[in-house]
Amino acid sequence: MSTPGGTIVQPIIEINKLNLYYGQFQALKDVSIEIPERAITAFIGPSGCGKSTLLRTLNRMNDRIPGTRIEGKVAVGGTDIYSGEVHVETIRKKIGMVFQQPNPFPKSIYENVAFGPKQHGIHSKKKLDEIVEQSLRSAVLWDEVKDNLKRSALSLSGGQQQRLCIARALAVEPDILLMDEATASLDPVSTFKIEELAHELKERYTIVMVTHNMQQAARVSQQTVFFLDGEVVEYSATQDMFAEPVDSRTQDYISGRFG
Repeated sequence: MSTPGGTIVQPIIEINKLNLYYGQFQALKDVSIEIPERAITAFIGPSGCGKSTLLRTLNRMNDRIPGTRIEGKVAVGGTDIYSGEVHVETIRKKIGMVFQQPNPFPKSIYENVAFGPKQHGIHSKKKLDEIVEQSLRSAVLWDEVKDNLKRSALSLSGGQQQRLCIARALAVEPDILLMDEATASLDPVSTFKIEELAHELKERYTIVMVTHNMQQAARVSQQTVFFLDGEVVEYSATQDMFAEPVDSRTQDYISGRFG
């Protein structure tokens, strides 16, 4: 694929003519985009525009909502994730997710990170120790907690809890990390740490983030998708969208005239 900036890269996610309904309400309307691997793609738009709905579609979180109906295709790594042959557990191992509110388990720091690998059949203490350390290092948290791994995860600060949740997601070795307003509840210092972490992680993972913070999208992402009323209004290289948006509705939104 050619990215909005013109660089030829391999798409890891291909969405084609996607329509999603909650009962009679249509939340997504004919969405077609390709998301490149090992880059950060930001979804922006006002509340209720469909950006979080699309994010949850990428790892089938919407399956849990009664009355959800999907038309079109969502392919990850060339595989249609809504085909009957694909198991949800397989998808969620490849596609990790971090939510708006940090949600560590009421367990130790160690057990939070080891939980996923254990669920996937890893029980060797040596192997789990390696995974826990590597995951915490990847989340830039190891040096802060390495001497207290038995400490309750709930005793950590909000920013540390969110980085622990990222470490927990990375522990099962996903290809893609979804971040749904992952810094919305954090203070500016913690937000900066998560943004710096995202910059580092994009060298190894594909990151798709939903954010209401347009400055964050401008700082962190390489591509930005602007949603309005369930439709993709504009998709371009982030620097192009913020410097010279093509659609007047995009201009109105990023300049603060609505949303």
